[in-house]
Amino acid sequence: MTEKYVREKLFELQDLKYRDFHSKLIPTVSKELIIGVRTPDLRKFTKEFAKTSYAEDFLKILPHKYYEENNLHAFLIESIKDFDICIAELNRFLPFVDNWATCDMMRPKIFKKHLPELLSQIRIWIKSEDTYAVRFAMEMLMCYYLDENFNPEYPEMIAKIRSDEYYIKMMQAWYFATALAKQYDAVVLYLEKNLLDADTQNKTIRKAIESYRITDEQKKHLRTLKRN
Repeated sequence: MTEKYVREKLFELQDLKYRDFHSKLIPTVSKELIIGVRTPDLRKFTKEFAKTSYAEDFLKILPHKYYEENNLHAFLIESIKDFDICIAELNRFLPFVDNWATCDMMRPKIFKKHLPELLSQIRIWIKSEDTYAVRFAMEMLMCYYLDENFNPEYPEMIAKIRSDEYYIKMMQAWYFATALAKQYDAVVLYLEKNLLDADTQNKTIRKAIESYRITDEQKKHLRTLKRN
């Protein structure tokens, strides 16, 4: 009943032109499994759905069929107010995440109040054999530990990751490009010492050079660190 109700509501929000466009950005998900619901519409629906008796039952349903069902699941996890329950639900859900977009949209609000405990969980995720658990771990380090909570140990954790998975390598580059904007002196050493694989290093430099938060002088130096 819950699954049927959710699908009916999601298909009511369907935008086929958006589906056709968005499906090109998510090559790991078949177009037939994308309904075509715009994110603001899905967030609005989630807010209403979370208040119903169906929401708790929906979180128990895994795996889901449609991309938007996964995104709804991700948004419901974001709203969980108990840290331990949030982590438990994430650990149930992450093995079923099959694309970068669903992975990257999860930013549980409760995490800001539990950064030491979150870091312990990140250390577990980052050693996972699951692509999106690793990507999610790196994203959390990027979101919550690059400002006043920064520690040089964190970029080291990410630099040690060696993977041929495209979506892991892209997050590594995104992390280091963002870290260069916020912790330049500590992070540029990883590029100067070639501690990243060549492909990830070059992606990092390309992203960093596009950033307005990197000074012209810094960009000039970064260009000299590109590798063949």
